Formats: sequence, C-alpha cells, structure tokens
Amino acid sequence: MKELGHSGAKLRVALALTLGILLIELAGGLLSHSLALLSDAGHVLTDVFALGLAWFAVEQAKRPADKRRSYGYHRVGILAALINAGTVIVIVLAIAFEAVRRLTAPQPVEGAVVVATALVAVAVNAFVVLTLRGGRSLNIRAALLHVIGDVAASVGVVIAGVVILLTGWLYIDPLLSLAIGGLIAFSAWRIVREAVNMLMEGTPPDIDLVAVGGEIAGTDHVTGVHDLHVWALSSDETALSCHVVIDDISLGDAEHVVRDLEGRLCGRFAIGHTTIQVESCHPCGEIHHGAGEHNHPHSHVVAISSGSAPPRAAGSSAPPR
Repeated sequence: MKELGHSGAKLRVALALTLGILLIELAGGLLSHSLALLSDAGHVLTDVFALGLAWFAVEQAKRPADKRRSYGYHRVGILAALINAGTVIVIVLAIAFEAVRRLTAPQPVEGAVVVATALVAVAVNAFVVLTLRGGRSLNIRAALLHVIGDVAASVGVVIAGVVILLTGWLYIDPLLSLAIGGLIAFSAWRIVREAVNMLMEGTPPDIDLVAVGGEIAGTDHVTGVHDLHVWALSSDETALSCHVVIDDISLGDAEHVVRDLEGRLCGRFAIGHTTIQVESCHPCGEIHHGAGEHNHPHSHVVAISSGSAPPRAAGSSAPPR
C-alpha cells in the first residue's frame, strides 16, 4: 500500500505538469498559427489520458472488492481507456483535415513562438521522465513511454520551427502535423486493441497459453490439465483458472501441489490470481467446457420403480448399487 501511495504521488505531479504543457502548447499554437504545435498539444492530450488512467488505476487498486464487484473496480480504467481512445481518434481526424487544407494553402507561422513553446515542453517533459523513472509498476512504465514519445514529438516541433525561421518553408508545419497525427493514431489503436481484448477476456498478449499449460503439466504429481483459461482483470493483474488431474495422493499432498503451481505461475508468468480445480478419481475430461456449457456432470432425472437403483452422474466411475 505504501508503494501504491508513492506511485500515486509521482503520477499526480506528472499529470499536473503535463496539463501545464498542454495549456502552454495550445496557447502557443493558437498564437503562432502552427498546426504542428497544435498537433503536439493533441499528442500531449494523449499523455494526459495515459497519466490520468495510470493514476486512476492506482487509486482504484486501493479500493476493496465488495459484494457487487467481487473482482474490485479495476475494469473502470479499461472503459475509460476506450472512451479516451475514441476522443483521440477524433482529434487525429481533425488534425489530418486541417493539415491537408494547409498543404493546399499554407498559412504564415511564427517560427520563434513555435521554437520557444516547444523548448518549454521539452524541458518540462524531461523533468516528468526523471520523476517517473525507476517505477516497477506496469502502469508507471506505460505512462513513462507516453511521455518519452511526447519529448520526441516536441523535438520535432522545435526542428520545424527552426526550419521555418531559417528558410521560410511553411510546408514543414502541416507535414510534421501529419506525422504527429500518425503517431497519435498508432498509440490510440494500441489502446483500443488492448482494451477490447481485456473486455473480451482474451488471453493477454504477453502470455503464451501453451507455455502456461506446459508449466502446469510439468509439475510433480500432475498427469493432465484442461479447461485452462487466462485473462486480464486489468492492465497489471492477470487471472487463471484450470482443472488439474493429479495422482491418487492424499488431500494434504494435493494442496502442496496447488501451492507449488501458484508459486510457479506467479514467478514465471506474473499470474497472481489462480483458481485451480483438482481432479483425481473422477476427471471430467469428457465434459464439454465451452461457453454456455456446465463444467460438471449432471444426473439425468428419470422415472424409476421402487426396486431400481438410483441414477448415477454422467462420467461417474462408481459401481452401481
């Protein structure tokens, strides 16, 4: 919890500074008539979203689960990411439209204002990078990558301003705007793809399901594994459920196997939430485990006479009475 509080403090500072950069670049872009600077402000807006989501995720992680949301509130951040990415795509379309218009009819740009504003953005972003550097959280590292990308975009704006000052070539402004818009669109698409995969409960891209199954199957006393599912609860929390068939051992030994599996899955794949069903005498390998299917055998209700034996569950190996 102390580490969460420290991460939250870092993100609050970074978010406040990035909001300041956004306002400065918006003002500078409007004053200098530079579309490149306004495009960079749009890129900074994606940083604001990224930092805000990272901070929001840290704050939500502090909230305990309740009866209505037994997994907690982590997926609120995923919904917010989808909304933010949609907003960013609209910004990219507006930038592209204006850039094409300026390519056909270039507008005068105040190069000195562009350079001065972009240099301020580079300096502040560099301080933000130093603030976030060294964080172990996936959220912190992802936010750091966003800010580093914005430093690169701001350096490009500085170069464009210098070109305009030295040569008066105004086409550099809309051309750089299109390049920055492409960078923003690429970032937004990655966010949309990751968020949709999480909402569809798909396997996280950094998890090899075959390797996970191999790790489980290679554990002592484990003879088989099926009904294996791995999904993301949030950007830095992964869950797993599976059925594991083990040798005919005591209940205590079976619990040791499960604890061993939990440690190995967490250590190798960073899967922190595991639900493992142990099977030995009555494995359910012949039962369908697809969506909408029950993962346990059912007894079929039939009419029987008083002298007949009661029905057995499907898949049961117990002898008839």
